[in-house]
Amino acid sequence: MKDTLARIAQVINNCAQFIKNYSATKNFWRRLGKNIASETQTTIDEYNRALDDLMQQYRDRALRDTRINVYRVLEDLNLDGIAYASGAGLNTTKKCLDGTRMEILKEIVDWIYNPDVNAPRIFWLHGQAGRGKSAIAHTIALWLKNVGGLGSCFCFARDRQSERREEKMLSTIARDLANRDPAFRRGLAKAIEEDNTLKTTPDVMQQWEKLLLQPLSKISGGIVGNVVVVIDALDESGLDVSRMHILSVLTSMEAASLPSNFRILLTSRPLSDIMVALRDAQHVKATSLDNIPSVLTERDIRLYVSNKLKGLGDIGEREIEYITVKADGLFEWARLACDFIKPGFAGETAKECFEELIARASGEGATLLDGMYSAILESAVGRKPISLVRFRSLMRQILHTLEPLPMDALHAIRQYFPHEEDHYNVAIVLNYMGSLLSVTEWGLLFWRL
Repeated sequence: MKDTLARIAQVINNCAQFIKNYSATKNFWRRLGKNIASETQTTIDEYNRALDDLMQQYRDRALRDTRINVYRVLEDLNLDGIAYASGAGLNTTKKCLDGTRMEILKEIVDWIYNPDVNAPRIFWLHGQAGRGKSAIAHTIALWLKNVGGLGSCFCFARDRQSERREEKMLSTIARDLANRDPAFRRGLAKAIEEDNTLKTTPDVMQQWEKLLLQPLSKISGGIVGNVVVVIDALDESGLDVSRMHILSVLTSMEAASLPSNFRILLTSRPLSDIMVALRDAQHVKATSLDNIPSVLTERDIRLYVSNKLKGLGDIGEREIEYITVKADGLFEWARLACDFIKPGFAGETAKECFEELIARASGEGATLLDGMYSAILESAVGRKPISLVRFRSLMRQILHTLEPLPMDALHAIRQYFPHEEDHYNVAIVLNYMGSLLSVTEWGLLFWRL
């Protein structure tokens, strides 16, 4: 539009200049006896034709823009009211410290840009609580946003379960994709126009089919560029039933057949239902943070702690090393420890806060992660008496073994316990303890409590 207006202005200016020059030189040419009338009229006619052509282009462009704006208004009316989870998006304050987690971040970026059409569509990053999964997810989401490759970022949170975010996840993702891609936007608006109930349906399967797959199928040539959807902390959606249909969607043939430039980055703790659903899916690339070499994790935690405690004069290398080792691979513990050490009240020093941290961690039975572990244990075990009795009995058995034992061995040992009520299959407890226990090829290792 601006280019057309500029060209019209230039033609008008040229015409005005020509007429001015013509008037000024008309008598001069007459005195010379020259007949320039025909040449002058030809030039004027050419300017008129050019002006008429540009004015028609202007009118056509204005009409076309008006139609586009009308269509956009109609699309907005169709999309207005689609269920959208507020506060579930990217949080840049959660990103990794620059220079940390470089190996896993590179692995994810390489997967995003893998040109192989058979590359896994889903990257499942899992690990025990406190490993830093969310920080990695938000780091990737922020980087993708900066390079134009973020389709959507959707985060679950334990303290927001009452909002039933699982019922809004796919509709929120669809709305984000509509904001990114005009062709997807038109397809989504068309789907809503045909069935207005899709705006607020809690039916995950309908959302998947109608709000995502259908609009994607309508895009000629597909969405341009790499598009990544980040889903963080799926395990925090609630009870197993809250994510049952989401897992069904993620493991479906349609998910395996998503466009080759479409990727889903998923993070969670290794809960039983998630493990069963995703571990054998061919289109899911699974990577565990629990298996990252400890030397790399310690390096990153040391860098993190050094950065967080920088400027505290009475905190030196000894204190930083203590926190690094004590964290035992848990970024969340290191974060809370650094927050604890920074003086929060007048009249206390960072060194005194550090000494108090040592006392809490070693002698008083209280840890910085008590709240988090309590919530995790309650969600895994519940409060039914029989569940608690079996959990405590099995934990005593694990803690009293000198070496890690496979589940089969733990189960076999229980058959020799004197009381019949102790002869249960250990899987009914251990299958729900993925957040706190780590299973290796040698056996089962107790994590942290």
